[in-house]
Amino acid sequence: MSYTIGEVAKQLGLSVDTIRYYDKAGLMPFVKRDSAGRRQFTANDLHLMEMVMCLKNAGVPVAEIATFVDLRAQGDASLATRYHLLEEHEQNLKTKIADLQDTLAYLQFKKWYYKTAVASGTETIHYEAGTNEVHPHILDEYLKVLAQQHDTATIERLIHQRRQ
Repeated sequence: MSYTIGEVAKQLGLSVDTIRYYDKAGLMPFVKRDSAGRRQFTANDLHLMEMVMCLKNAGVPVAEIATFVDLRAQGDASLATRYHLLEEHEQNLKTKIADLQDTLAYLQFKKWYYKTAVASGTETIHYEAGTNEVHPHILDEYLKVLAQQHDTATIERLIHQRRQ
């Protein structure tokens, strides 16, 4: 069974233009064309497109995805190279996720800061007495709230950020 570009776009949640772009960028040399030049996708092509999308979503540049696709065409001779490329991108993605989790933890702290200020009607509840400077132990107050909520993951992230 073969699929048209429109069917593939719908099934994968991509635009037809995105699929054409991927093809022009060399990410789909495996897709055959009919006598009229229309792309004819197979079930295996869809699987390979999912790999391309996964790498793209992981932040892998199009040029590197094209390299990966070229390596795949080499067959077993490139297995170790492909494995190591995926391993490297996996580590990069884990680092990005950790960074985003750190950012989220800090954003949640600031959200708590403003929520408590709004509830009090003033930000001065977080200031050193007689100043407009935030109390140096404000984060410790938030950590106590998190401890009461048993949110150890966020506590660990904020403490980790503090040490950096």
